[in-house]
Amino acid sequence: MFSHCLLVIVFMSEPVCVLVVCFCTSVCAVTCQIVGNGSEQQLQRELEDVLMDPSVAETGLASGPGMDALGGSDHAADESSSDGSPSSPIPDEDSVVFSQLTYLGCASVNAPRSEVEALRMMSILRGQCQVPLDVTLSVPGVSEGTVRLLDPNNSTEIANYPIYKILFCVRGHDGTQESDCFAFTESHYNAEIFRIHVFRCQIQEAVSRILYSFATAFRRSAKKAVLSSQQAAPLTPDSDLFTFTVSLEIREDDGKGTFSAVAKDKDKQSFKLRAGLDKKIVIYVQQTSNKELAIERCFGLLLSPGKNVKNSDMHLLDLESMGKSSDGKSYIITGSWNPNTPQFQAVNEETPKDKFMYMTTAVDLVITEVEEPVRFLLETRVRVCSPNDRLFWPFSKRSYTETFYLKLRQSPASDTLYEVVSLEKCRFSLSFVLCFAVCPDNDEPLLSGSGDVSKECFIPRQLPALVRSGIPEALRGEVWQLLAGCHNNDHQVEEYRTLITKESPQDSAITRDINRTFPAHDYFKDTGGDGQDSLYKICKAYSVYDEEIGYCQGQSFLAAVLLLHMPEEQAFSVLVKIMFDYGLRDLFKQNFEDLHCKFFQLERLMQEYIPDLYNHFLNVGLEAHMYASQWFLTLFTAKFPLYMVFHIIDLLLCEGISVIFNVALALLKTSKDDLIQTDFEGALKFFRVPVPKRYRSEENAKKLMELACSMKVSQKKLKKFEKEYHTMREQQEQQEAPIERYERENRRLQEANMRLEQENDDLAHELVSSKIALRKDLDNAEEKADALNKELLLTKQKLVDSEDEKRRLEEESAQLKEMCRRELDKSESEIKKNGSIIGEYKQICSQLSERLEKQQTATRGELEKIRSKVEACEKCSSLFNKEGRVRAAVTTAPAGGGEEPDEEKESLKNQLREMELELAQTKLQLVEAECKIQDLEHHLGLALNEVQAAKKTWFNRTLNHPSSPKLKPLDPP
Repeated sequence: MFSHCLLVIVFMSEPVCVLVVCFCTSVCAVTCQIVGNGSEQQLQRELEDVLMDPSVAETGLASGPGMDALGGSDHAADESSSDGSPSSPIPDEDSVVFSQLTYLGCASVNAPRSEVEALRMMSILRGQCQVPLDVTLSVPGVSEGTVRLLDPNNSTEIANYPIYKILFCVRGHDGTQESDCFAFTESHYNAEIFRIHVFRCQIQEAVSRILYSFATAFRRSAKKAVLSSQQAAPLTPDSDLFTFTVSLEIREDDGKGTFSAVAKDKDKQSFKLRAGLDKKIVIYVQQTSNKELAIERCFGLLLSPGKNVKNSDMHLLDLESMGKSSDGKSYIITGSWNPNTPQFQAVNEETPKDKFMYMTTAVDLVITEVEEPVRFLLETRVRVCSPNDRLFWPFSKRSYTETFYLKLRQSPASDTLYEVVSLEKCRFSLSFVLCFAVCPDNDEPLLSGSGDVSKECFIPRQLPALVRSGIPEALRGEVWQLLAGCHNNDHQVEEYRTLITKESPQDSAITRDINRTFPAHDYFKDTGGDGQDSLYKICKAYSVYDEEIGYCQGQSFLAAVLLLHMPEEQAFSVLVKIMFDYGLRDLFKQNFEDLHCKFFQLERLMQEYIPDLYNHFLNVGLEAHMYASQWFLTLFTAKFPLYMVFHIIDLLLCEGISVIFNVALALLKTSKDDLIQTDFEGALKFFRVPVPKRYRSEENAKKLMELACSMKVSQKKLKKFEKEYHTMREQQEQQEAPIERYERENRRLQEANMRLEQENDDLAHELVSSKIALRKDLDNAEEKADALNKELLLTKQKLVDSEDEKRRLEEESAQLKEMCRRELDKSESEIKKNGSIIGEYKQICSQLSERLEKQQTATRGELEKIRSKVEACEKCSSLFNKEGRVRAAVTTAPAGGGEEPDEEKESLKNQLREMELELAQTKLQLVEAECKIQDLEHHLGLALNEVQAAKKTWFNRTLNHPSSPKLKPLDPP
């Protein structure tokens, strides 16, 4: 154990201190060095906070042989015995041990969970550490464990930090000096003080493995760790671990033909979506550690409202594109999302104020070296607002980023393939940091609530180089506001809303210029459209805001450029900044005196950089104000293509209005060969038409901007030329006699008059040509008007004929309705008559049926009586069988009694014939009755068919009314 330490406390300002702790074995006593303007009382208070360990409190500062050099936590064990011997080794626990580490020191931090501040501290401590300490780090595998710092020589514990006190972990970005460093923050002594500890790894690849071990410690409890230790081997630094950062960006249709990244609430970390607008999901996947795995393709981009959703609830999006980024570092997947579909209804309804909901996004990737697809799952907060809501900053257009740890192992089936062991999401998110961020160029950390607030914004050294290559189009809106220093200007936004309600004295000039601003652009070409309306309000608001200058011609072009990148409130704020802070409004003051100074500076720069072109202009009498006025007053926005204009505004906001000189010199230099061959009129015409056309080619514009950025026009030189101009003006006023001055002024005015007369002649010629063209257009319009009038008369005649036809058809319709009504009444009377006939028929049928039944009953009774009599008679029974039929053969009676039986036999036969005749008559009557019934049924069917046909006619449907009598179908007999 190191018995002594060197404490270096660096004070930035009175209430601010940064603690850097470095270990030293060769120092015999504690040395405290104060750098800055801190007082002894402040030093004493800081030492009390840092050295609050119980062992330090008992032994005191001067005699602290057992002092915790790292400021150990309250739960740390005693570090030395009473005789100063080293403490005992750490107890056995489920942990991963990392060696070949260097401890760079620690410092107090304000925001313990801020990656930006952590990276800043990492850079500071790495650069300032003079006495690094080699240590071994033990990271537990459970959340109840303790992170321990050990002496690599004898494994003695130097300090310990319980996992529950560690708040945040971070690693250095790839490509920076801190790529081999990592750090963690912890709550020191109490919850009000936070410190960050920074380490450097001799093996850069070990950084990812260390962070994965921290993630495992955050996630696992002791019971789960015991179970997992029985099932799988413990994690070691040599495991196949791959780190990926996955970023989610949501884009919405901005109404300008493009999709812009949606805003994200900085405080609540939720995306702000607008209902009903088409959206795109963009996923960026980047591998940050281990050997590179080749992503072959994406076969699924899925989305679902909610959190912890089932796989079956995810909905597949249409893929638009996939592939590597231009720098080859990321794999980008883009999918389209229509929120109006039923499955996404939950994220297309407005969210109540101060509420939010979750949305889950998944991307399935096929990796060449991995057997199975890998799915990265992102759960984000979203809020849905009205489509007409304005998106004001403090919203920032940033991605949501998470870090994933993919653990692989060699596949038993193949030596070249891996299989997935686990895919874990890191508890500490490495959030996306905007590369164009504007931050104070400070080398020391600050404690919260301390120091003076400065209104000056420092730009990092690397920022101008980034801007010179062009700000990415997707970031321009926010970066322009950051560069101008109005990204958080709520007061100006409120003032703008008040200004647009006031009247402007220059309203007519503004309205006239609006229609001439970017007429070829889709956003501004429609008269009365959204683009022209927003542009009108911005120009009107500025004319009211700046009463001294008001609205200036050409100002609408600059406002339109800003409107293409941000809402009108923020565009107004940036316009005010450019006019006031960048000195553009000074060009319009004092009879354009400052503008003439800029012309003089430009001519002096031409004399220095392009002397032959300067001399040629001098010979033909071409002065800078004749061709460069629009360059300075509109910042090249009026004539040149937009991609070039946007790049010029990038440079202007970063480096100031001196950039206009660079661009002007580059433009003159590239056009020198053509300009030298022209005369006065040719040069003016060349500046008007060929120069802007030349830079419609994006390649030419890019070369021009590269040349402009390479030209070094120092502020010192511009100041010198400005001083020369003012000196020259003073000398002219002092030395020049009044008559000579008036004569010179008269000559200048005469030249201007001649030029204006020439321009007037040109305009008159153009006016005559325009009048001739207008006359032709008017004649054509009159011919079209005559043709339209004739067509109108024909249409009116057709209308009259149509109305007559309509009246005739209405009369016929009334007659048909009346006729149908009569036919219907007649049909109803026939139906009633048929109904009565049917009733009578049913009655007759029932009577005939009853009569038939009675006759049949009587006949059966008589037959039974005859049968009984026949059976009772001995003679008759021999003649008839049981069914009442005559027997076929009869035995011959004796001769003596033959006559009497023959008579009886004859009488019986007569009776039988009468009965058979009566039976035949009865059957005939029955058949006749059945024939009548069939005939009546036939008539009934015909009547019913006629009734149904009458009901189905279009007359009946036309006359059908709720008050009309309803016909019920008759029951069949």
